[in-house]
Order: sequence, then structure tokens, then C-alpha cells
Amino acid sequence: MIDNTKNDETRVLKILQDTGAFLKGHFLLSSGLHSDTYIQCAKVLKYPEYSELLGKLIADKVASKIDYVVSPALGGIIIGYEVARALKVPFLFAERNEKGNMSLRRDQVINNNSKILIVEDVITTGKSTLEVAKLVESNGGYVTSFACIVNRSDKIVLENREIISLVKIQAATYSSENCPLCIQGLQLVKPGSRKQ
Repeated sequence: MIDNTKNDETRVLKILQDTGAFLKGHFLLSSGLHSDTYIQCAKVLKYPEYSELLGKLIADKVASKIDYVVSPALGGIIIGYEVARALKVPFLFAERNEKGNMSLRRDQVINNNSKILIVEDVITTGKSTLEVAKLVESNGGYVTSFACIVNRSDKIVLENREIISLVKIQAATYSSENCPLCIQGLQLVKPGSRKQ
């Protein structure tokens, strides 16, 4: 059941916790860093009512006119689609090709000078997000801003563009060489999808 009485950030945090998407432990992030906190958005996005709500909440924060929403596969597809649906614009997704580079496949095309919003589930280092931005720009699009459910980074701007987020979560990250969780002997879990 969705509680509409709380402010957006509190509501989103509660939804993440209630669905088991907010995890504590010892995690290997897609960036290769270790962390004690992981946000597994697949656990919340499996519920259509939450996916729709989160998409609308992000769309409500988008100030500029957008021609397309573009997301990286796999994590950004559901939330990107829901944001595009709320904004009533087409949705495209980038996926890795056989060389591991982000590409537009399946006859997806960005029209020249199109204004693009890139939507992710979680932004931590921004690596995938920036790969998609580079792809968009090489295909003639213009990235207006980035958006996500959870911003785990310490940034509110990525390459001079705003990061729109529903929740900002500061979680400790460590290199594998300096990880206190490894020193404690806690089991390392890799819940992400990107290959290291």
C-alpha cells in the first residue's frame, strides 16, 4: 500500500526498505569498490505500482522539455520506461555490445539535436551513466540532465549536468585493498549485473 501522506524522500526510503531493496552487508559494486550498503532496485521495481509511482516522482522533477528518455540496460530499463511514460515521450535503452561498449541496437535511433534525459536506477560513480551520455552525443542527441531513484554519489552534478534523484544515500565505499569489511572477514556479495 502506498502512503501518500509522507514527503517524497521519506516515502521512497520506506518503499525501498519495505521491499527489501535497501541492503546492508559487504557488497562488491559494479565499479569494483566495496560497500556496506547496496540498493537492489530490482526488488522494488518488480512491483508495478511502485515502478509507476517512482517514475512519476522523477518525471515531476524534470524541469526542461525532453524528447527522449534513454537508460542503460539492465538496471535502468524499468524506471526509464516509467519516467518516459509519465513524460509522454519515447523510451530508448542502451546495451553493451560484444566488445562491452554501450550501443543502441534493435533499430533504436536518436534524432539529431534531440533533448535527452538519461535515467538510471542508482548512480554511484556515474560510469554507466556517462557511457550512455557519450553514446547519446555520438548519435546527435543532447543530454539535458541525469535522473535516478537513488543517488549514492557525492555529486549533485555530473559533467555540468544536474542529477535529479528521489533519494540521496551516502554509503561508505572502499577499495578492495583498504576494505575494513574484508579485514573483518565478512563474506563479499556481488549483486550487480555489470561484469568486472
